This record gives sequence, structure tokens and C-alpha cells, in this order.
Amino acid sequence: MSEIIKGSCHCQRVQFEVELDNGLEKLRRCNCSLCSKKGAIIASVPLAKLKITKGVDSLSLYQWNSKIAKHYFCSNCGIYTHHQRRSDPTEFGFNIACLEGVNPYEFTDIVLGDGASQKLI
Repeated sequence: MSEIIKGSCHCQRVQFEVELDNGLEKLRRCNCSLCSKKGAIIASVPLAKLKITKGVDSLSLYQWNSKIAKHYFCSNCGIYTHHQRRSDPTEFGFNIACLEGVNPYEFTDIVLGDGASQKLI
């Protein structure tokens, strides 16, 4: 049975929902030049399972290098909310710290993906 969890950026201008079929899956950090600086713990869902419910016009898009990945940030508070993955463009990765009721500090043993060497994770 799937669960829908709401999420938002810090200022609440950008709000979204994720539909989780099996809870938070594929938890990871990435060591690429961008992810290592933002430090977020990321989970993933298929594209159809993340929906922006408020603030599409407040999202800023950042791309670099291959321009396959699409990283989204709130243009007001700067919080990274989600991205369309380079290694699997059929999925959104999202910042679990943005989810209501989720404490990212409770998660241990987070997998470190090797985005720095461009290996797919």
C-alpha cells in the first residue's frame, strides 16, 4: 500500500508530494561536485510519483556538464528539493529533509554513490 508524504522547501513557497510504495527507498548521498556541497540524503521515486503542488514558478533549475540531470531549488530560500537523475532519468531524487515528519539525522549507514567518477548509481 502506497503512502503519500508532503514536503516543502524552508520558506514553503515550493511544496510537493511523493508517493512511496515501500517507504523511503534508495537512500544515498552522492560525492559529485554538486551533491557533496549540498550534503542532502536523497531517496528516489519514478517521475510520476513526485508532484509539485505549489510553487512551480518559484523553482530554479540548475544543470551543468552533460545537462542530463535537472536539479531544482527554491528561488527564494535556496533549498534543494529534488532532481531528475542523470543515472536514471525516469526517476526523481528528492531531499528527504524536506519531508514532513522525517528527521534525516535518524538515518545511519547511508550509501555513498560515486557520482564524482560518473559511475551510475
